[in-house]
Amino acid sequence: MLSMGEIMEKTSKKRHCNPDNRLFQSAAVIGLLGGALFLAAYIGISKTPFFGLSSKARVFTRNSSNSPDDRLQLDSILHYATSRVVPQQTLNEIRVSFDVLKAQSPCNFLVFGLGHDSLMWASLNPGGTTLFLEESSDWVDKVFKVAPYLQAHTVNYRTKLSDSDDLLKLYETEPDCFAENSFLRGNEKCKLALNVLPEEVYSKEWDLIMIDAPTAYFPEAPGRMAAIYSAAVMARNRKGSGATHVFLHDVNRKVERVYAETFLCRKNLVKSVGRLGHFKIPPSTDSKKHFC
Repeated sequence: MLSMGEIMEKTSKKRHCNPDNRLFQSAAVIGLLGGALFLAAYIGISKTPFFGLSSKARVFTRNSSNSPDDRLQLDSILHYATSRVVPQQTLNEIRVSFDVLKAQSPCNFLVFGLGHDSLMWASLNPGGTTLFLEESSDWVDKVFKVAPYLQAHTVNYRTKLSDSDDLLKLYETEPDCFAENSFLRGNEKCKLALNVLPEEVYSKEWDLIMIDAPTAYFPEAPGRMAAIYSAAVMARNRKGSGATHVFLHDVNRKVERVYAETFLCRKNLVKSVGRLGHFKIPPSTDSKKHFC
């Protein structure tokens, strides 16, 4: 999943990919999504039996409730079955988050970035909250035209990729950035803190956080520094039980790797598959300056 600028930059290149590879990727994603949606439907609740399998099966028939979740899942199947554009993550990378979603759903799932895989992520969390944070309002409007059931907000970032080193120095010297004092809402002094997000983001505790945005491939782009830092703060300040699962894509890139090691911590790394890192971060109340 890339932000609007990255999608526009890379679309023309993807059209020259090996057609066989693209066909295989499409078929694999459709198979994974279709199986997941069947499972979601089977374990749901409805009064309509599914081919006699279970009176509790939640299925998509003319007699079903036609809820937003139902429509979203049907739209997703249709979209991926008919589109030549596939999610940017590989099948193996998708499976990492998919396995956690299977265990956690319905849950609160926060995704940085709105892209070609957004319908998939929302569909894999039926009954839960899947919220997307996107840097481009124009791109949000464009996506909503084809996927009106998605929930998304635009985000203004105070960072530039070229400032990544300076922002780490700020973290070392600004008390409002320290782990022991970490907070997001209204945090003006720590530029790594996403301080003006919609209230919905602050009011919920997020079980899963996917970081695959904002744009981070040229010096003036926002970079993912603030998203990584803010995800770490959310996970650290969690009040409920359980840990927060954070998935960072493009963790192989220098800035993402350094910030992951600084704020998400090697000790919390569950696995790394392809360009995706999966971190499981427990709440913390210790009075330490550093996150790791």
